[in-house]
Amino acid sequence: MEDNYREEKRYLDAKRKVKELKGFYIHFALYILNTPLLIAVNLVTAPYFQWFWFVVLGWGAAIGIHAFLVFGDNFLGKDWEKRKIIELMEKSNKEYRDGK
Repeated sequence: MEDNYREEKRYLDAKRKVKELKGFYIHFALYILNTPLLIAVNLVTAPYFQWFWFVVLGWGAAIGIHAFLVFGDNFLGKDWEKRKIIELMEKSNKEYRDGK
């Protein structure tokens, strides 16, 4: 019974984490796609005042905060390095086994 509870909790935690990651990636993609558009609109409508910097820097700060909230202390920390090394080693082993 307790094993089912733990499994259910791990599933729900993983599902929540995936939802958070998806939200961050969508937020970041919108930032990347909209920034050139904002710059173009600014330069066409009012080239003498570059207001787009306020938007780019403010939105960039929001992206940074969102990244910290999603990735927390694991953002490029020791755990990330360890996981990345293992991931790359597994990929290398798979390529070696497949003859690539």
